[in-house]
Amino acid sequence: MIVSRTPHRISFFGGGTDYPNYYLEHGGKTLGVTIDKYSYLNVRKLPPFFKHKHRIVYSKQENVSSIEEIVHPAVRETLKYLNIDYGVSIHHDGDIPARSGMGSSSAFTVGLLNSLKALEGKMVSKKELTRMAVEIEQDWIKENVGSQDQTFAAYGGLNTLKFLQNGEIIAEPVLMSHDRLLEFQGNVLLFFTGLSRAASDILDEQMARTALNIPNLNRMKEMVDEAHEILLSNANLNQFGELLNSTWALKKSLSSKVTNPTIDKMYDKAIHAGALGGKLLGAGSGGFMIFYVEKKYHKEVKSALNNYLHIPFCFDFDGSKIVVYEPNYQDK
Repeated sequence: MIVSRTPHRISFFGGGTDYPNYYLEHGGKTLGVTIDKYSYLNVRKLPPFFKHKHRIVYSKQENVSSIEEIVHPAVRETLKYLNIDYGVSIHHDGDIPARSGMGSSSAFTVGLLNSLKALEGKMVSKKELTRMAVEIEQDWIKENVGSQDQTFAAYGGLNTLKFLQNGEIIAEPVLMSHDRLLEFQGNVLLFFTGLSRAASDILDEQMARTALNIPNLNRMKEMVDEAHEILLSNANLNQFGELLNSTWALKKSLSSKVTNPTIDKMYDKAIHAGALGGKLLGAGSGGFMIFYVEKKYHKEVKSALNNYLHIPFCFDFDGSKIVVYEPNYQDK
């Protein structure tokens, strides 16, 4: 039996530049962090005593006799990708709901890859986990997704990610002093909008508008370097929050479906209560929203957003991790 734990992420800057149709031509860059909200997977070989060969439990339960029958796309394509020829039992539990903009789908895929490899007694590098997860989601499932979610899930931590024109992905840790890191972490507030959405509709429009969006995407990529410099310098961290406000304005220009009146009202309430900036996570139209708020204004912002769920968190620096390791060597 294998149990894996894979973190969800907060993307601060550069979202949209991690899509291959942009970065393979222009190069992309994002800045973000993983947090202590996780996707958990319990994976084991299924004994041959049942009518079914595979059992997959998530928000639904599937008992099937072949991989082709599996409805869950990430499970089906990952088992095919790895040429799994034995029965498996896969149980998923997560801290964050699906379709919420925090990379839950990619955390699942990365965690499943990590677990299945560990089940066969193999440990893979974070770079390899990233490569496989990107390939499965983009080429096998053919989802309209970028490449940052898989990278953050595999590596963990506070990173600048570089997406090179040759397809290579580089994760560079943002190395801050302990006190400055704690101050930064403490000034980021996370709220759940209560709205869930299918990212595909939003991303379809955004992808169709890539050529028109290039100037804004270029500017959003530049902001990654500006935010990175703020974090590493002795500059007032409030500048980071102000820059978030600017990137949110650009993000809204990428698609008409990024925001809606409910989200705009939520954002305005937080700004009027003392937040310096913020942004919706993920494709848009729902899920989670972050705000950069000095501690002296935390009470006011939480009060202004009292109709929304506030989610306390800490940064995660482990990435996808095997927390229980008992591979079935006797079955090999």
